[in-house]
Amino acid sequence: MSIEISIISPVYRAEKILDKLVYQIRNTLHEIGVTFEIILVDDRSPDNSWEVMRQLSIKFPEVKSIRLSRNFGQHPAIVAGLSIAKGEWIVVMDCDLQDQPKEIEKLYKKAIEGYDLVLARRENRQDGFIKKMYSKIFSKVFNYLADTDFNNEVANFGIYNRKVIASVLTIGDYIKAFPLFIYFTGYNATSIAVEHADRDSGKSSYSFSKGISLAFNAIISFSNKPLKIFVKFGMIISFLAFIGGLVNLIYYLEGSIKVSGYSSLIISIWLLSGIIITVIGVVGIYIGKVFEQTKNRPAYIIDEII
Repeated sequence: MSIEISIISPVYRAEKILDKLVYQIRNTLHEIGVTFEIILVDDRSPDNSWEVMRQLSIKFPEVKSIRLSRNFGQHPAIVAGLSIAKGEWIVVMDCDLQDQPKEIEKLYKKAIEGYDLVLARRENRQDGFIKKMYSKIFSKVFNYLADTDFNNEVANFGIYNRKVIASVLTIGDYIKAFPLFIYFTGYNATSIAVEHADRDSGKSSYSFSKGISLAFNAIISFSNKPLKIFVKFGMIISFLAFIGGLVNLIYYLEGSIKVSGYSSLIISIWLLSGIIITVIGVVGIYIGKVFEQTKNRPAYIIDEII
């Protein structure tokens, strides 16, 4: 029997809410009246999440539990789930119930109108002030550096046709950033407003430093503009050094500089420093790309599947 919808949810520190999550997803999909599977991916959570997932897989045959060999991060965990999903449509959602399972029906109905993917737009986010500000700043910086129009109201939650996910899985980037991969693939996309709830239990596992690290990795993975900025900076320094050198030369010819060797030393330091920064920037563009592509390490390793 073919599966219509696959639900994928990365799990970390969620032992207290997994039962409720699965219960709500099952109720929603039974109401829609489609065949489905629920794929939970344990990102090597330090709590009792894996044991809860095991029990859920034993109790409900449509629940598949995956455990990674170590903590790889949310986005590699999502990709691990995508790699075994069999549904014609794939829903990706967080496990903390801020993404409401009841909204899946709204996403699905919109998708079958003729769209390849429907993104959930969180118009009234229930996150803290700092997290919302960080998200807004990241989107603005990322859009500038990557020349895109990424919407910070959109995250992982959405429904995607199988061909979209197949395209995502072909992207060989070691640094995984699921929403950005979706944006990269294109296709016939739309977004709809959904209800965004308060976190059901505990607090986000994303610390400020982890968030900054994720943002930095995403920018490096999708844009070489930072390196180009440094190249321009180096060229500006070289130009200023040239002007400064002319000024010092004029001072020397006028007899204003009495210290022997001062002019040649200053001109050399300023000019060569600017040239070095420019050259390092240019070389860095190529080395950075080659370095990322040649490591060829897996983004995740699956330890166990139930």
